[in-house]
Amino acid sequence: MLIYIFIVCITLFLLLTLCVKGIISFVKKKPFPRRLLIATLSGVILVSSIYIYEAYFFTFDEIDKKFMQKGPGPVTSPTNAYTADAYYELYGGAAGGVNVWVEVTYNNEADKVQIAYFGDAKSTFNMEWLNEDTLKIQNYDTDYPDSDRSITLRIGKDIYHESGLACQSILMKDDYENCYQN
Repeated sequence: MLIYIFIVCITLFLLLTLCVKGIISFVKKKPFPRRLLIATLSGVILVSSIYIYEAYFFTFDEIDKKFMQKGPGPVTSPTNAYTADAYYELYGGAAGGVNVWVEVTYNNEADKVQIAYFGDAKSTFNMEWLNEDTLKIQNYDTDYPDSDRSITLRIGKDIYHESGLACQSILMKDDYENCYQN
């Protein structure tokens, strides 16, 4: 992420420089700075490519599991077919926040784990199975009524991603029938 910001800053600097030198070359009848134009266009293409990659080729692989904390769970479905576990991820340092995600383990399929929920953690978080394949997730803060991120999901069919990256991901579109976002 830091390198992306660095590339954006350099590209903006090149674009500003290109505009200034372009105006100067037009006013003083000098040749247009082609090398600067090529460098600026390369930066714009690079920034656009990184944005497209981040937006449309999203997976949950970037979750920082080094600093994760175990949340509520495990919660096992009524017939023991699924187990849901919640985890917390700190972000942003002292002024940051906490993300929460729910991983569902398919107990009858070896090594199959899917993330069904990802969002900003609120003060109240809990999970309960409503039936064999329906998980109710409550994630809200009573002091902030607009912060409710609670949802009921059908396992294997629904996913919730607060920012919607999982919903627009080309790589994940076949994994779920319905994708919900805030």
